[in-house]
Amino acid sequence: MKNSAKNIGKLFLLAVSLFLFSCTKEDVSDQVDNYTDNFNYTSLEAQIKSLPKEPLNTAELASLSFMREEEKLAKDVYISLYNKWGVKIFTNISASELTHMNTVLLLLNKYGLTDPVGSNPVGVFRDTSLQQLYNQLVAKGNTSILEAYIVGATIEDLDLFDLKNQLINIDNQDIRLVYEMLMKGSRNHLRSFYKNILKVGGSYTPQFISQAEFDAIVNSGMETGY
Repeated sequence: MKNSAKNIGKLFLLAVSLFLFSCTKEDVSDQVDNYTDNFNYTSLEAQIKSLPKEPLNTAELASLSFMREEEKLAKDVYISLYNKWGVKIFTNISASELTHMNTVLLLLNKYGLTDPVGSNPVGVFRDTSLQQLYNQLVAKGNTSILEAYIVGATIEDLDLFDLKNQLINIDNQDIRLVYEMLMKGSRNHLRSFYKNILKVGGSYTPQFISQAEFDAIVNSGMETGY
């Protein structure tokens, strides 16, 4: 009887050991929020085409080029951080950012403007300020998974700040539609990254948007309808 009990105990310990050994990065990632955007690209494309093609002012011309690359910045950083950490939130949100990039491209094509991204690979930007920011964010995000989540929150924080300021000088209906959609996506992404930050014992203080705006975002639910 004693030998049987010992054998059962050994088998139990072996099973536990095998289970723990089999855990991978993906298993850990399943414990945190793996947000996937519910973006309806086809619907938005139809809306963009239905709106009039209006004259572009100087601010709108510069804004479209910049926002195309800023969305690429988000996508590329998340791809790099997924390659480092293997956590699903980065690959899921990078896919969302690609859709956002493509939406800005719809506007560039509609107005016959040159695409600043072209065939540039991951991590390569025409805008030197974005190139420098990409290098800094990836270096920071590679230091720990907490810092990687903080980098994600920082990117979405910055996106919201930039989009809000860009909208001040934009009156074209189609551009406003797209930017408001991008802001909605950034708010959802920020909620997800902040949730992950808290789950690994970290904290985040907004660097670009106000604390009041940040609190309102993270204390509200995910947005839909785009």
